Amino acid sequence: MDVDTHAAAARFLDSPTLSDGTRRAYGYDVNEFCHWLDRRGTKLDDVDVRVLVDYASQLGAARPGRRPPKLAPATIARKLAAVRAFLRHALGPARVPDAVLAPRRTRRLPDAPRAAEVDAVLKALEGEGLIPLRNRALVELVYSAGLRSAEAVGLDLADVDFEQELVHVRLGKGAKDRVVPLGEEAAHWVARYLRDARPELAHGAENALFLSARGKRLDTSTLRRLVPHPHRLRHAFATHLLEGGADLRTIQELLGHSSLSTTQVYSHVDALRLRRVYDHAHPRS
Repeated sequence: MDVDTHAAAARFLDSPTLSDGTRRAYGYDVNEFCHWLDRRGTKLDDVDVRVLVDYASQLGAARPGRRPPKLAPATIARKLAAVRAFLRHALGPARVPDAVLAPRRTRRLPDAPRAAEVDAVLKALEGEGLIPLRNRALVELVYSAGLRSAEAVGLDLADVDFEQELVHVRLGKGAKDRVVPLGEEAAHWVARYLRDARPELAHGAENALFLSARGKRLDTSTLRRLVPHPHRLRHAFATHLLEGGADLRTIQELLGHSSLSTTQVYSHVDALRLRRVYDHAHPRS
């Protein structure tokens, strides 16, 4: 029996195994693929490696009159990842080829602000009142613990352990919990926020650590308004630790990366640090 393409896509996107964020991210890419199959008259059950190669080629082709005129390798890889996930769900893993289809991505070095820039960002958040105090505590913790935006706003009160000086991050990418140290500055500002601001913001039994003016859990848009690119603070966390002498394996654990290869994007920083140590320590340097 032929598998109806759009019905299969709807079932995949309604799957309880997908988070809301993943469902939104996959939605456009999967439906785009389904419409492409429709235009070429290909049934879902007929999709094989040749069809996927054709689709990857179409994604990589020039797009006259459109912006951008050509999709970036990272965008193509994202779209193909969504399509593969859909096909595994609809047709089974055995039907999804392992062939590399996406063009090789150029590796961009993380754009990490220097320590002085981070200090300026944090200083600019200071002010009188409940919200400025909350904002300073939030951004201080993001930088101190290397948190993703969703991880920061997903923290509950019980996730910050002042006695052990730890933060339990429960909303990691891929649902991987981890524990990271609670820095002294972050502990100071979070404690001030809990003492002087949060009790007045709370309007019920909300367990969220960081609350909005209405007493609800913050969403990531609040953090983006405070810091236009909050992920740069995560890059700064990793870069500054490496510059201070931490090794890549430790950084991997603190960032919650499942693979060291993901963390190795920071290896240029490690190489520079090792060169400085060598120049300082070796008699023949």
